[in-house]
Amino acid sequence: MVGVVDTAVMGRMPDASYIGAVAVGATIFSSIYWLFGFLRMGTTGLVAQASGAGDTRELSRIAARGLGVALAISAAVLLLKWPIETMMFALFEASDQVETFARSYFSIRIWGAPALMIYMVCLGMLFGTQRMQVTLWLSVLLNVTNVVLDLLFVLGFGWGVAGVAAATLISEWLAACIALLVVVRMIIAAGWQRSWLTGLWQGREVVRLFQVSGNLIIRSFFVQLPFFVFTLIGARFGDVVLAANALLMQFFFVMAFGLDGFAHTAETLSGYAYGARDRSGLRNAVRYSLIWAVIFSALITAVYALAGPWLINQLTTLPDVRSTAIALLPWVAVSPLIAVTAFHFDGVFIGTTRTAELRNSMFAAASLFGLVLWLTLDTLGNQGLWLAMISFLGVRGLLLIAQYPRLERRTDADV
Repeated sequence: MVGVVDTAVMGRMPDASYIGAVAVGATIFSSIYWLFGFLRMGTTGLVAQASGAGDTRELSRIAARGLGVALAISAAVLLLKWPIETMMFALFEASDQVETFARSYFSIRIWGAPALMIYMVCLGMLFGTQRMQVTLWLSVLLNVTNVVLDLLFVLGFGWGVAGVAAATLISEWLAACIALLVVVRMIIAAGWQRSWLTGLWQGREVVRLFQVSGNLIIRSFFVQLPFFVFTLIGARFGDVVLAANALLMQFFFVMAFGLDGFAHTAETLSGYAYGARDRSGLRNAVRYSLIWAVIFSALITAVYALAGPWLINQLTTLPDVRSTAIALLPWVAVSPLIAVTAFHFDGVFIGTTRTAELRNSMFAAASLFGLVLWLTLDTLGNQGLWLAMISFLGVRGLLLIAQYPRLERRTDADV
């Protein structure tokens, strides 16, 4: 919802460059932050399995390691702020106005790096211990704070793109601080002892952490690469196309994070079953969460197909952006049904920490994205960009489905 509100507020500005700037800035941060998505995903899988095995001591040690890695990474990001900014903006061929606004956005949001890294680790802890209601309220807090501050800073104070960045920054820090407090209290309630931290960075579990993390970093790179290229190439088609693509991407992200609810369910329950060596429990977790995910994806497709033009008109008042987005709407409307298995089985393989399979599947899917883009971009233009994205999502799901039976067979033997 943060992205939707940001886009809707920018859609009230007098020019498409405002939407484009936030799209470019947000894409840069997504590329940076989700490269380190293992802080959330790896933590969830490891915690879920430790929880299934009844290992309270290891739960606390996973949290400590995750937070230590998060702080180290965020410090590195802040120290490398200037080269990251220089490199990223050198890649985009956006208009001068879009780049100016996007640099302003970047210079503010970069200071949220520690908050977001900490927040990801805390979410991983809460997902892994099945405290989903807490994560719901944390998300509500983050989103409501962002909405209020967006309206205040942009429409009230007239800060423009800088107001959007400041609202997101404050929301992230607030959510991170409260999430950290919740996790610390959860660990203390579990009977935390100082001796549990002895040898924290030694032993088999540390090796496993970095094996899981390494595969997830590579996996995240190949997941984010198509989205980064999508915005990168979209910027070359002009501010209107860039803005229309960015607007429709908010539809996509609402769908993606909605389906992620079922993926996270599969993630934590399959991880728990995997840790307990319960093959039937794993199969039931995967089956029932997938059934509901498919039903939900069909509902989203129906909403986008029927109400898509009206929703687009609510997000922007710019006629050119509206008409361009409506012409591209069929791609977004069909995406839930194509993407559902990709998101769902992502969760299953993350929860069971079978990250090598994820890494290899994402590499193959990203390669297909590049091939389709190379074959269609010159003839189809921006439509070819959307075709490549849909192809990427479809093959992700198929590759993971093909590897799932082997995962079941390993349940009794591994962990």
